[in-house]
Order: sequence, then structure tokens, then C-alpha cells
Amino acid sequence: MRERQRGTLKAVLVVNAVMFVVIVGGAVYGKSTALLSDSLDNLGDALTYGLSLYAVSKEATTKAKVALFKGSLILIGACVVLAQIIQRLIEPVLPSYEIMGAFSLAGLAANSLCLFLLWKHRNEDINMSSVWECSRNDIASNLSVFFTAGAVWFFESGWADIVVASCLVMLLLNSSFRVIRSALRELHESLPL
Repeated sequence: MRERQRGTLKAVLVVNAVMFVVIVGGAVYGKSTALLSDSLDNLGDALTYGLSLYAVSKEATTKAKVALFKGSLILIGACVVLAQIIQRLIEPVLPSYEIMGAFSLAGLAANSLCLFLLWKHRNEDINMSSVWECSRNDIASNLSVFFTAGAVWFFESGWADIVVASCLVMLLLNSSFRVIRSALRELHESLPL
């Protein structure tokens, strides 16, 4: 089982590292906060998968500590996007809906592949469960950015970008708290009585 987990984690690590570089470039060029959120999520996932590779052969306590760190990374990503939202409220811009749409579809394809690869591992342990949770968030993020691109085009306004980025922050916060709670519960259960 550990070798299968390692192989899957290596594949999704490479996909997410490449997609981070690609999507962050699109976010900066297209001036999209929602797309930036999407790219930071890919970076967090790449770091998460690297940590998960480390934890595959470790005991439950180490896996729980790694999951706790992953939850903290998701929380940091949410805070970065929140700061970007505040900046966009102070200095509004009209993001490029073409860039948003194209890059969100590319991200959706990559993250769908990752979710497919991780599906069979989602209930194996806390380590793989938290990895699967990250990938599921990516799909929601990609879809929301794609629909945001349509709203930016239709309304000719950057407000849709800000609203969707705010919703993504809420999703990231919810996910981080869920992963952190599970990790803390696992750590508590592994303590000697």
C-alpha cells in the first residue's frame, strides 16, 4: 500500500507544481484574484504532496503532525487571498476573463487527473485523506474561477472576481479547520493514557 501511495503522490506532486507555475503566471498577467487563489492552492498542494510522501511510511503520530501542517498551509493560503481581496477593494481592476477562463480550464483538467489518481486512497489514513481533501478543493476552485470569468465578461466588472475569491477563502478556511481538527484528534488519540 505504501508504494502505491508513494507513486500516486509523486504524480500529483509534479502536476500541481507545474500548474502552480502556469496558473500564477496567468493570474499575474490577467490581474485575477480568483485565479491567484487557484494558483496558491496548487502551490499548497504541491507542498502538501511532498510532505505526504515523507509521511507515507511513518507512524500515525507523524502522519497527524504532517496533516496539521497541511491544514496550516491551507490557512496561510486563505490569508494571502484575503489580503489580495482587500487590495482589490482599495485599488479595483478589471481582470482578463479570457485568461481566467483558459487557465481555470487547464487547472480543472490537471486537478481532475489528480483527484482521479487519489480517489482510491481517500480513506486509507489521515495522510491520504487530507491529500484527497486538497484535491477536491482544487476542482471547486477551478470551476468557480471559470464561472467567474463568464461573470466578469458579462458584467464588465471585477466584482465577480472579488466575490468568488471571497467564497474561495471561505472554502479554504473550512477545509483548513477540518484538516486541523482531524489531525488534532488523531494526535490526541495517539497519546499514551
